[in-house]
Amino acid sequence: MDLRLSKLRERLAGYFDLSDFLIPQSEAEQAIREGVSFRGTNILILIVAIFIASLGLNTNSTAVIIGAMLISPLMGPIIGIGLGVGVHDFELIKRAFRNLLTATIFSVATSCIFFLISPVNEQHSELLARTSPTIYDVFIGFFGGAAGILAIGSRVKGNVIPGVAIATALMPPLCTVGYGLATLQPAYFLGALYLFFINSVFIACATTVGVWLMKYKAHDFSNPRRARRVRRAVYAVAILTMVPSFYLTWRMFRQSQFETECSRFVARECDFDGTQVLRSTADWDGGRRPVLTISLVGRVLPQDSLLIALTDALPSYNLAGTRLRLIQGDDRSEGLDATRLSGEMLRDVYTVTQDRISRQAGEIDSLRSIVATASRNDTISATLAPELAVLFPDVRDIAVSRAISADVATRALDTLDIAYVTLSRPMPAPAALKFRDYLRARLSRPRLQVVSAPQREATPQSRAD
Repeated sequence: MDLRLSKLRERLAGYFDLSDFLIPQSEAEQAIREGVSFRGTNILILIVAIFIASLGLNTNSTAVIIGAMLISPLMGPIIGIGLGVGVHDFELIKRAFRNLLTATIFSVATSCIFFLISPVNEQHSELLARTSPTIYDVFIGFFGGAAGILAIGSRVKGNVIPGVAIATALMPPLCTVGYGLATLQPAYFLGALYLFFINSVFIACATTVGVWLMKYKAHDFSNPRRARRVRRAVYAVAILTMVPSFYLTWRMFRQSQFETECSRFVARECDFDGTQVLRSTADWDGGRRPVLTISLVGRVLPQDSLLIALTDALPSYNLAGTRLRLIQGDDRSEGLDATRLSGEMLRDVYTVTQDRISRQAGEIDSLRSIVATASRNDTISATLAPELAVLFPDVRDIAVSRAISADVATRALDTLDIAYVTLSRPMPAPAALKFRDYLRARLSRPRLQVVSAPQREATPQSRAD
């Protein structure tokens, strides 16, 4: 048993053995140090990449933003900081930090200028996505940095570096910082700057961990106390950077939970006959005063009693304290005024109205058919009278109707067409059969049944005639 476990451990260790896949430390360090510098073409490429990323954010184009991230040389100084901490190269740390600060200033200034002169300043989803960092961004930065340092130190590069550039997304947050400055929106500025800081710190931390795992030799052994201070500073910065992200993640979770419960509440509690939910909007507002707005169309419901009933049901959906706001078609103060509706909401109103019109048109056509059938039954006897006087003179009165019959045993229903006939004298069987066939063909009712009524005595008026 012990021998099997030993072989299993050896096999697993073989999978993670990097000795045959790594390039020499000096070669990897040289590649990193060359990427730290921001002079000449590097700074020009950075400016061009910032312009491309800003255009992508301005037009909400994901493809353009990805292209800018692939062009950007921002990863160099960040990985340089991580390498410097790992090998105790304090001069490299200072140089990489200065270059990262320079690149950040150039990037923010470039994007700020772009958004100042851009005629389009609408807030798109790609911009909004860079303003709310969470703990997930910490993980993305760390594992992206880990993949980056492993790729740099490996003999096989593959497409890891471009993938890291896309995953960690350093460019878009800097462009969003410039957007916040250009439009004087502190929420955009601070949120995006924090996201960039998260990515930078944890890419550098992952680089340091990777350097230790690849067993790179330290450069400066003369000042171990200084090395400990640097490591403690790095740990402190990493922890302090991570703490706000926990709070933002908690807020994101609360907001997502609130929106989910609101959708469930509307789906279950707002099912009314003749009234439909046009739209529901859940405004979290940071949890301070959440509001659920429900817009209704169709039959107008009693506002006060409906509001009380729905408010009482809110705690069952973990929505206690949520303010409920109902908008109905007759609410002129805050109702569905077409001049204030968005295009999407107008389309919703149009769709719901068209559905109602289609249903009502079907009901009207059905009622018209019923009325037409009843009207034909009322007048068909008068229509047949002249023909019957010539063809079947023994017929005195005729009434044609349609009835519903029920089978007594099975209770099955069926439609029955009946001709109720009064004869002046009994009609022979062949003539009666011919009369029935005539009525069926004339009225297009192949299952019509003829019922003979008892002969009526002639009235005084008929005797006088």
